[in-house]
Amino acid sequence: MLHGFGASSAAWLFQLESLKGFRIVAWDAPGYGDSDALPNEKPVAKDYADALDKFVQALGLKQFVIVANSLGGLMAGAFARAYPQRVRGMLLVSPAGGHGGDQKKLAERLKQLDELGPEGLAEKRSPTLVAAKSPPVALELVRWSQRRIRPDGYRQACHCLANGRLAGDAAYFKSRVLVVCGTEDVITPQAGCKAIADAFPKGEYRSLAGIGHAAQIEDHVRINDIIEQILM
Repeated sequence: MLHGFGASSAAWLFQLESLKGFRIVAWDAPGYGDSDALPNEKPVAKDYADALDKFVQALGLKQFVIVANSLGGLMAGAFARAYPQRVRGMLLVSPAGGHGGDQKKLAERLKQLDELGPEGLAEKRSPTLVAAKSPPVALELVRWSQRRIRPDGYRQACHCLANGRLAGDAAYFKSRVLVVCGTEDVITPQAGCKAIADAFPKGEYRSLAGIGHAAQIEDHVRINDIIEQILM
């Protein structure tokens, strides 16, 4: 399970607590939690994919399903392209498609970090990540994670997002991919997520009514059901 831009492994709390009968691993990406940042100051998605490969090898995982949210989707796509033999299938929850080298967007992200810091980002961005009618615990968990971002890891993630292009990696992965997106998602709206699903040779798309960007937190029962359908 691969978390998003301003999140952490805690984004999968309700999956770790509720899904039974499966081995579930949720990482803190490089530069998040206690994970070392990447050596490259301006990494691309493939750098995270290589780090993920070392991670799963250390755990002895040979083949698995990837579940990813937001920026984690960009990393998942790069991993599935580079190491397709390891990936049985993927569930991408509101995946970030990347900005294809847009340096203006990169500068805006870095400026926002410098001006607001983790605490300011948590207050400003968190409400946009969940739907207005989401349970209060969803917003609090998103804020909790945002407050704990590390500037070094966040900066690296900014470069990954700015230079990534998930649709380009998607064409190389031939196994099943399900892309889901909430109807209330204003971060990665449905049109972009549908286009990502279409870019995968075996991609499918499903809409989640009344849900925002952090669907696995906002409605874990629905997301857990989808995960179980993919794993069975």
